[in-house]
Amino acid sequence: MEIFEALDATECAHSAAALAGVDPKTVRRYARMRDTGRPVTGPVRRPKMIDPFMPKIEEWVERSEGKVRADKLHERLQLLGFTGDARTTRRAVAKAKEAWKAGKLRTYRPWITEPGLWLQFDWGWGPKVPGPGGDARQTLLFCAWLAWSRFRVVIPTWDRTLPTLVTCIDSTLRAIGGAPTYALTDNEKTVTIDRVAGVAVRHPEIVAAGRHYGMQVHTCVPFDPESKGGSEATVRIAKADLVPTSANLRKEYESFAELRGECAIFCQTVNNRVHRETGKAPSTMLDIERTRLHPLPVEPHTLALGESRQVLRDQTVRFGSVRYSTPPGLIGKEAFVRVDGDELVIVVDLAHLVRRPEWLQGPAGLTEVARHQLALPGRPVIDPSHYPDHPQEMDGSPRPPRPKPTDDTEAAFLALGPGAKSWLIEAAAAGTTRMRVKMAAAVELAALVGVAEVDISLGLAATAGRFADDDLMSIVQHRKSGVRPADLVVADEAHSVQPGTSAWASFGRTHSGPAERNPQP
Repeated sequence: MEIFEALDATECAHSAAALAGVDPKTVRRYARMRDTGRPVTGPVRRPKMIDPFMPKIEEWVERSEGKVRADKLHERLQLLGFTGDARTTRRAVAKAKEAWKAGKLRTYRPWITEPGLWLQFDWGWGPKVPGPGGDARQTLLFCAWLAWSRFRVVIPTWDRTLPTLVTCIDSTLRAIGGAPTYALTDNEKTVTIDRVAGVAVRHPEIVAAGRHYGMQVHTCVPFDPESKGGSEATVRIAKADLVPTSANLRKEYESFAELRGECAIFCQTVNNRVHRETGKAPSTMLDIERTRLHPLPVEPHTLALGESRQVLRDQTVRFGSVRYSTPPGLIGKEAFVRVDGDELVIVVDLAHLVRRPEWLQGPAGLTEVARHQLALPGRPVIDPSHYPDHPQEMDGSPRPPRPKPTDDTEAAFLALGPGAKSWLIEAAAAGTTRMRVKMAAAVELAALVGVAEVDISLGLAATAGRFADDDLMSIVQHRKSGVRPADLVVADEAHSVQPGTSAWASFGRTHSGPAERNPQP
């Protein structure tokens, strides 16, 4: 400003330079910049050796679509007479690429959604969970969301076949309480079977399913994840929270039912949390969007779900002359069975259940409840976890009895502890007589020496198989001598209390001589 003030006062570069204490060339440069409207405080760009070659560099960058290498371009510039170093070329090529990308960036128009119009869904890889055979198997996560309310639904599955897709769509629509106008997803074979002249050909069964629910299924542009970014974000968020990693510190899942429950908890959490875009919870906005959704049909779409079966009183369904077990709480209900490879999939419509089983969590609608390996006729496939309170083991052997007191005497004896229960079970199995008298004696003994001591002694007696009248008192006294329970000797065929026979080794023999050792008859 001092230079400009001096120049305006003197109108001479030399006089202004003398007043401001600078070189006259500096005064002329600042005056030229002010006259041309350029900022005087910015950096000054000086001419560079590569400036004459910049048009050629920009041409090569445009021709290669921003992929040309700087070292190869430097070799060609040297043939054209460029004498600078490679660093100058790298800087010029980087600047040209930056300018080319700036002119090629894709711009997006904000998607202004409407309530009740769009539903997006996609698949993502889930965690490994023990499958029907016990081995860890890869699961998949069906992730869907409503574009306007941001309401999310996540359902775990074993596969991504067409019947499973229809099952997940039915459960999702019943979870949100209606059907939107459109559904947008990726170009999978379950949705798009072919492309003719760039036009997607829909799968006829998915078209029938969409017509059943009053919804039209669309697919996104190939290789264009931006057209369904909402579902992509839903998959990413669900995997970040549900798949065990070192970042979320989540432990491995022990069963598929546990994964289903965690998915239900995840949906409840994200749907009741305020969304940063709308400033409201998705569950609150869903109440508004439901007014624009289409009513759902009473019956689900069962075109691709297989054959209908009824769950029998033994919690099984019959398919191919083989009985397959189902979880509890479904007796008398309709189930749909279908073959998926070498497995039988059992699906139940939970929307018609008056009382939902306690083991099942997640959205209502068609839900996969069991999956078994296919078997031959005469070989029923039974999952022991489907019969948690059954008194018989899978091999036919009965379970150990569970003592239940029927009077005060039995209650007082069983109250001594687990050792008393073990003694009762083992003594009954051994055919012990006068058990009630011995139980009353054990209760009286506990009042004298302590409950803990008698309970431990009863456990040792049950292990050793000692159920005589004085065996309990003997064990109590034996423990007072300080002998460890590890030194306990079990009375069986491998152990004997008979003294050794070493004393009889010299019976009938003397030490006087050979003749007397073997007398003649």
